[in-house]
Amino acid sequence: MNTEVTLILEHIGKHIHLTGDEQDYFVNLLQAGKVKKRQFILKEGMICKHSSFVNKGCLRGFTLDKNGFEHVLNFAPPGWWIGDMYSMITQKPGVMNIQALEDTDILQLSKVNQEILCTKVPKFEHFFRVITENSLVSTYQRLTESLSFTAEERYLNFCKKYPMLIQTLPQKQIASYLGITPEFLSKMKKGLLKKR
Repeated sequence: MNTEVTLILEHIGKHIHLTGDEQDYFVNLLQAGKVKKRQFILKEGMICKHSSFVNKGCLRGFTLDKNGFEHVLNFAPPGWWIGDMYSMITQKPGVMNIQALEDTDILQLSKVNQEILCTKVPKFEHFFRVITENSLVSTYQRLTESLSFTAEERYLNFCKKYPMLIQTLPQKQIASYLGITPEFLSKMKKGLLKKR
């Protein structure tokens, strides 16, 4: 099996069982890409036409407010999907920017090919429903956390959600995700270490 598609097939295999022919059909619909550090695969105002699966590296999804401040919505490390769901579903211009935090290898599935895939291999309907439901749950949790949780609680949840990113992400990115300053994050982490 091509190592480029091993991770995505393992990921899909957790939700649905594919025959060899179904795997081949799916793989032929994917488009492989390499994204350089700081390069965008989607910018605000564009229509999202692909879901992107990260094979290696890391992407981040963020919005910009009217003052130019970034608000990180999510990260996509290896094994994660990312896209602007609103724009993908409505095919209207979105507000999300998706950018590589490091050199990143992705596999993209276009909206058109996703629809073809679900028609030809109906079990993918189930797979994409699960992925969409997980994304909705994650968005709901993120909204609840930002409205009701302390910065410390949000940080501890971030550590559970993205354990592989704690040591590798710049503090600035984590702070933006949490809605706090990098200085406050640094101070809070020192306080947590003292509690242990």
